Amino acid sequence: MADDEEYVAKTVKDVCPHLFTKAYSAHLKKTDKIELPSWVDIVKTGVHKEQAPYDPDWFYTRAASMARQIYLHKGLGVGAFKRKYGGRKPRGTCTEHFTTSSGSIARHVLKQLESAGIVEMNEEGTGRKISEVGQRDLDVIAGSLPSAKAIVPDA
Repeated sequence: MADDEEYVAKTVKDVCPHLFTKAYSAHLKKTDKIELPSWVDIVKTGVHKEQAPYDPDWFYTRAASMARQIYLHKGLGVGAFKRKYGGRKPRGTCTEHFTTSSGSIARHVLKQLESAGIVEMNEEGTGRKISEVGQRDLDVIAGSLPSAKAIVPDA
């Protein structure tokens, strides 16, 4: 390490979201913390989608993304994730409308993250928050990635 560089501990907030989600989903898949449901290969992720996801590991990616969002904003629940992962529904010649994503998928992912010990219920009873074990896991994964400043230099 150069003399002019100062060591700073990296957290989830310091790394690129895309790289973090890819790395954490690979970690979840490798450690078998998340159990895939039987319907994972045939389900659509929302009413606004026409087909199921092409990526066979999409459930791990969704779990990693949801864990990251809970890390950044505590108190998120199923309704917040339905809005977050929703999108525009094409209606032919009519104007498009926003539709929410599947609540069943959000609920199942949250249950899996809770059983893995990554998230827990919030004290106020509104949504979930990241647990100590989950925060440690996410920070370890973030520490192994390059910081966002290293990827995108000062503009």
